[in-house]
Amino acid sequence: MASHDSEPDDSPPHDIKPHAGGSEPDYRFTLANERTFLAWLRTALGLLAGGVAVHQLVPSPAVASAVLAALCVVLAAVLAATAYPRWRRVQIAMRAGEPLPRSLMILVLTGGLLVLIVAAAVLLVVS
Repeated sequence: MASHDSEPDDSPPHDIKPHAGGSEPDYRFTLANERTFLAWLRTALGLLAGGVAVHQLVPSPAVASAVLAALCVVLAAVLAATAYPRWRRVQIAMRAGEPLPRSLMILVLTGGLLVLIVAAAVLLVVS
């Protein structure tokens, strides 16, 4: 396989940190990266609140509402756990002048929301 056909290396340079090394990125890009990080956290908080609401407000069937609530909480935890590492990789890539790393979290969030929607639809039909 030719070198240009291989997967890009998403590992950060070892001598560059989020706030040191490389060149200082335009502050607008740094702030945009921070806003994206905060948006991931807001989404996680919204999913967590949705999971708590489903658990408290949807009475029957109990198993189905517990599963839906658990799915919300698990997806919230995954988003919260991956938000900072994503912010860090992007910040380091900007400092290094490299392409931004790919994120599988967009696919995970989309798939997770699709599962939640299907589970909610099943809950509506069953109840």
